[in-house]
Amino acid sequence: MNQRTPPSQLEIIPETAPFSHEQRSWLNGFFAGLVSLDNAVTPLSPEQGAAVMKGAGDADDGEAPWHDQTMPIAERMKLAEGRPLRRRMMAAMAQQDCGQCGYNCHDYSEAIAGKKEARLNLCVPGGKETARMLKTLYEELESAPSAAPSPAADVAAAEPVAKATGEPGRSRDNPVEAVFLSRRLLNKPGSEKETWHIEFDLSGPGLDYVVGDSFGVFANNDLGMVDQIIALLGVSHETMINGKKLRDVLHEDVSLSPAPDSLFELISFITGGAAREKARALASGDDPDGDAAHLDVMATLQKFAGVRPHPEAFIEALEPLQPRLYSISSSHNATPGRLSLTVDTVRYMIGKRKRIGVASTFLAERINPGDTLKVYVQKAHGFGLPENPQTPVIMIGPGTGVAPFRAFLHDRQATGAPGRNWLFFGHQRSECDFFYADEFNAMKSSGHLTRLSLAWSRDREEKFYVQDRMREVGRELWSWLAEGAHVYVCGDAKRMAKDVERALVDIASQFGARSTDEAVAFVADLKKKGRYQQDVY
Repeated sequence: MNQRTPPSQLEIIPETAPFSHEQRSWLNGFFAGLVSLDNAVTPLSPEQGAAVMKGAGDADDGEAPWHDQTMPIAERMKLAEGRPLRRRMMAAMAQQDCGQCGYNCHDYSEAIAGKKEARLNLCVPGGKETARMLKTLYEELESAPSAAPSPAADVAAAEPVAKATGEPGRSRDNPVEAVFLSRRLLNKPGSEKETWHIEFDLSGPGLDYVVGDSFGVFANNDLGMVDQIIALLGVSHETMINGKKLRDVLHEDVSLSPAPDSLFELISFITGGAAREKARALASGDDPDGDAAHLDVMATLQKFAGVRPHPEAFIEALEPLQPRLYSISSSHNATPGRLSLTVDTVRYMIGKRKRIGVASTFLAERINPGDTLKVYVQKAHGFGLPENPQTPVIMIGPGTGVAPFRAFLHDRQATGAPGRNWLFFGHQRSECDFFYADEFNAMKSSGHLTRLSLAWSRDREEKFYVQDRMREVGRELWSWLAEGAHVYVCGDAKRMAKDVERALVDIASQFGARSTDEAVAFVADLKKKGRYQQDVY
């Protein structure tokens, strides 16, 4: 016998709709009244309804056009014009959901808008331009006339944002100590790169992870740079800052690159004339001398030579040293208690001065086997192996983008997953840049790695990339897609990921007998269904 739903439980707007509980309740009552349903849900008061509908436009289905980290921030903000403040904050972040800030982008924007998070500089990929835009938007929030917040804002203000701070080692706010085990160089002589396989022992804290997750590392600054900064300040290494030596504070606690706006503001307060005007301009985002992009803390002190801030004020003007996230390149199922990373060392010259990546050079040369460091596991959002172990997977990861796919392959091998595996790997030169060649060739010989497609950009006169290899084998790649394969991409967001997606569209068009628009829609549908996942940066 069909049982009629009691009126008080009638649902017209499903729970999956992008509305809060209060919004759904009001909308259910509203539509029930329109169609004259008996005993329909009682609508909220007019005042409550107005507040709910004001917030209804705040819903975000993940399809907003600014969800593209390759798009310049000015274009993202233009697309977000007229949207609620929290959504414009998400546009400033490009909604990458990388987790480096300790939130996802939605929760970070909710926390800022709900005044539960005062730090506006946590977005690592967005950097200074995102921090500046968030500051501007926050000032707009502060200056807005007080009004009844939407239910979504009420919830954000009333409930702590969901952050995995409770369990040790699951967030940047609650790291654990792991032991650094070893490093080995993955490049052979002749390479232009310096890439390391790094291993850690996690057995002490008992920390585990799932392939696709990332690993947060708290690195220390280079002591050589620290000493040069102290010399520019003209003070002693022994100077105490809140009970800690200045040298230790600069080594362990604060970021030395890039220079924050607050440092330029400080300099503008203690100098005058043209120097003050330049400092003010830099603090507001202008670039009077065309060198703003290269100004780290040391270069700023050199630029304003002779300006010597008080050490305490100087430290207060700097930002906290942020942890760095890396894709995990090992499987807990294959090597329990151990974790590995695949890390490119960042070194480059600006003028006559060598610049270095803080965490990459820390792991490459400033930490020794047996040393401990603070770490945490950042759970992946929408990047992981298919639930069905029989599902075929296509993995596209040039350079260090191969890291999570090494993990995928080891995990599927350890768990006996029968699904087929196809890896696309590329780099500069086959002779010296084929990371994990022995492992991948052994997997290929055993049949675990069904296909291994390689692309070398410097082995021939004309550059050749993974997307070019994809087009060459497009017919078979389409066959895998038609059989339900999942596609994974890891690496550079600005060029590689876009080029790979274009190649996939071309393959769907050519071998799937689709128009260009239909091929684009096909790839978009893969994303919606979780069959096209990216870990890009």
